[in-house]
Amino acid sequence: MEHYFKIVKEYVLELGSVIQYENESDNLLVIENEDMGVKNMVIGVATPIIIIEQYLFDLKDEANIYKQLLIKNRDIVHGAFVLDETGKKVIFRNTLQAETLDLKELESTINSLGLLLSEYSNEILSFSK
Repeated sequence: MEHYFKIVKEYVLELGSVIQYENESDNLLVIENEDMGVKNMVIGVATPIIIIEQYLFDLKDEANIYKQLLIKNRDIVHGAFVLDETGKKVIFRNTLQAETLDLKELESTINSLGLLLSEYSNEILSFSK
């Protein structure tokens, strides 16, 4: 597992991201990359997968928002909107296979979030109000 954590960390730095928090014993990174729209993105290595999550907003008017988020999920190339265990926090999440992870795959996930935020930012802002 430690091997995959080091690989992920190298890729994160190669992509120009800043590591805000690192806990090697828990295989956890929190990164930021303003150019890609990432702030406090959590990357956890839980072999055999890599879990990538970015908190987006808290739900207010749930009934209408659920449908819109599910419709938008269809357009997201890598990752998806998910809810946390409370059902109140909306998170962007993607899982990747640790064994076959490469730089482009991790970059695609981060770029997918950036694209999502740039295309869907007005809706996300309205959902969070």
